[in-house]
Amino acid sequence: MIAGVRRAIPPYVLLRDEGLELIEARTDQLLKEVGVEFRGDRRALELWRDAGADVNGPRVRFDPGHVRSIIDASAPRSFVQHARNPERSVLIGENNVVFAPAYGMPFVRDLDRGRRYGSLDDFENLIKLTYSTSWLHHSGGTVCEPVDLPVNKRHLDMVYAHLRWTDKPFMGSVTAPERAEDSVEMARIAFGPDFVDEHCVVMGNINMNSPLVYDQAMSGSLRAYAAANQCPVVVPFVLGGATAPVTMAGAITQALAEVMVGVALGQLERPGSPAVFGNFLTSVDLRSGSPTFGTPEPALGSFVAGQLARRVGLPIRCSGGFTSSKVPDAQAMQETVNSLNTAVLCGANFVLQAAGWLEGALTISYEKLMLDADHLGAMHTFLRGLALDDNAFAMDAFAEVGPGSHFFGAAHTLANYETAFYESELADVQSFENWLDAGELDSVVRANHKWKQLLADYEPPPLDDAVDEALQDFMARRKQSMPDIWA
Repeated sequence: MIAGVRRAIPPYVLLRDEGLELIEARTDQLLKEVGVEFRGDRRALELWRDAGADVNGPRVRFDPGHVRSIIDASAPRSFVQHARNPERSVLIGENNVVFAPAYGMPFVRDLDRGRRYGSLDDFENLIKLTYSTSWLHHSGGTVCEPVDLPVNKRHLDMVYAHLRWTDKPFMGSVTAPERAEDSVEMARIAFGPDFVDEHCVVMGNINMNSPLVYDQAMSGSLRAYAAANQCPVVVPFVLGGATAPVTMAGAITQALAEVMVGVALGQLERPGSPAVFGNFLTSVDLRSGSPTFGTPEPALGSFVAGQLARRVGLPIRCSGGFTSSKVPDAQAMQETVNSLNTAVLCGANFVLQAAGWLEGALTISYEKLMLDADHLGAMHTFLRGLALDDNAFAMDAFAEVGPGSHFFGAAHTLANYETAFYESELADVQSFENWLDAGELDSVVRANHKWKQLLADYEPPPLDDAVDEALQDFMARRKQSMPDIWA
């Protein structure tokens, strides 16, 4: 069994082949004339030099087609990320779509306590909520920063939380190569070293230092995952007008160059290791410099990114529920739906940031996590497309009902009653009078009740006692080996 939702609708095609070929030609020009810098990573420079690239100090330049040939030679078009519970393993690629929650937020928010720095308690709660909804197939990674723990040690508690409180697939740390290696080592404890050497069980979200720079933390973490046959998700940080050109064609060209170089580096480290083509493309308010979300220009860029990923032959990650709003209000949901629809329609295989995002990635909201997850349920129905079998055409119902009557009591309606339409768990569809009598609850209050009920009902998945003990022993030894660092 593979978790996720199988796409039965085609991705949106914005550009014809000649437009895509022009972008690829400009990408080759950018890699040849400008190149990419690898700062502080001697091993990466050695790999590129041995592969025949032009290495001059930290700057690496590439002949046209060189980077693409490395990817074509060994990068898999799809792969399975295995979960502790095999029934929750996910296919990354082909026509499968996997939804994961928000990632990287320093703040959390709920209706009762407002906005505050994240804690380990919050991290564990958000992991449990993600585990408790069937509309999120993946546990994600740094769903919030537990700032009550030292910076250099908190990754251990986060990986442990993913392994202990859920049995869905997860992402490890990328903030330093040694933290990536710790994440892989904890996966080896949970899954077994031989299994990990042959199968993907953990992914790392590698953010470029756009424009056109990999620092040692990112390239080193990328190589650590690839060397262990685990998956780097290579993501340019493209803010049009800030970290990339203000024009979408230029931003897309830069993003393609950055992704392909990162994926190729992973293949040089270990040919055949899995990788994901990451897409994070948005605009900024050129008056203030603040990122903007749910806007039309990045949507067009994401459609093209999906086409380019399919041409390169890699699964694509897109981000989903983007918003600049500070609370889960109408602005939040409008921008989120615009952004998520773009991810779904561009052909995304892995949708990170699909639920919970607020305030331009500064905050994750308990209530918005619930609202977004509910919308993802509707997306499952949308992605499955339109059935055209005998039951769908309902000719027996037409014969039974005839002209001028209604279908409420028809045998066909009763037979399909429970599955005919997606039923939201949070939307209110009762009459005004009934809504009034029930307390006039708006959607945020209903979401607040929902997450509290899920946590009250939560039961952890089983974890072998010996594995749990080994994980805790590894964490204790690693924590004792270094002083606390708080900044």
